[in-house]
Amino acid sequence: MPLLRDGRISQDTWIALDDDAGLPGEGDVIVSYERLQKDAGQLTARKGRTGVAIENSVDMGELAAHLAHLDLIALDFPAFTDGRAYSQARRLRSEFGFTGELRATGDVLADQAGFLTQVGFDSFEVKNGLSLDIWNKAARSMTLAYQRGYDGDRKTRDAAL
Repeated sequence: MPLLRDGRISQDTWIALDDDAGLPGEGDVIVSYERLQKDAGQLTARKGRTGVAIENSVDMGELAAHLAHLDLIALDFPAFTDGRAYSQARRLRSEFGFTGELRATGDVLADQAGFLTQVGFDSFEVKNGLSLDIWNKAARSMTLAYQRGYDGDRKTRDAAL
């Protein structure tokens, strides 16, 4: 799936590891929440950045203890009608002060682009065939806020578009 960041298609340098895959000594890896809990010490001791893929049923309060060691959090949208990842993103930015990359994964649609950036997402895994022009127009077309109270760093958020 293409990765969108800063209004363009970007190369994804992160490697998503299965739970039973060996942990490389270096490089940027994304692990499951279960593996993060199990292998936290090994992950923080290695060279390279650490990311975690979170299901939308995970309480962000439970993740808070790991935030200082995370550079990326990938939040899942299992269906475009399931908006729990919006709330997770907002809590991570507003309540917990997470400043790393927030990535939207799963059923991510161009129609949601403006709302996604409003709650703090700055990268997006999108389906093949999505027009970059359509995504960027949709991202800039929203003037209403999905959730009140999160302003984020407007300069950073607007640069993601």
